[in-house]
Amino acid sequence: MFIAMNRFRVVKGREEDFETVWRGRDSRLKGLPGFVEFHLLRGPEGEDHTLYASHTIWRTRADFEAWTQSDAFRQAHKGAGETKGMYLGGPQFEGFDVVLELTEAAE
Repeated sequence: MFIAMNRFRVVKGREEDFETVWRGRDSRLKGLPGFVEFHLLRGPEGEDHTLYASHTIWRTRADFEAWTQSDAFRQAHKGAGETKGMYLGGPQFEGFDVVLELTEAAE
C-alpha cells in the first residue's frame, strides 16, 4: 500500500475558499486502478496559516505513479492556478510506503 500526501499552508481567512475549491473539484480518482480512498484533512492553525493535507491511499506506488502520468491527473489539476493568493508557498508532497497496517477487521 502507498499513501500520497500534499500539505498546504492556507492563508488565515481563506480556509472556507480552500475547502470550497476541494468540495467542487472533480478529482477523477473513482474507478482508477489501485485507488483506495481520499481524505482532505484540516490541521493546526499557525499565526498566518491553517495547515491542510490531502491524503490518498493506493494499492501500490506504481498505481499512484501511473495516475500522476494520466490524463485524469492533468484534468483534475487544471484549475490549480485559480487558487493564487490562497497559499503560503506551494504544496509539499510526501509519499509513504506502508510497512505495517492494523485495522479493526484484522484484530
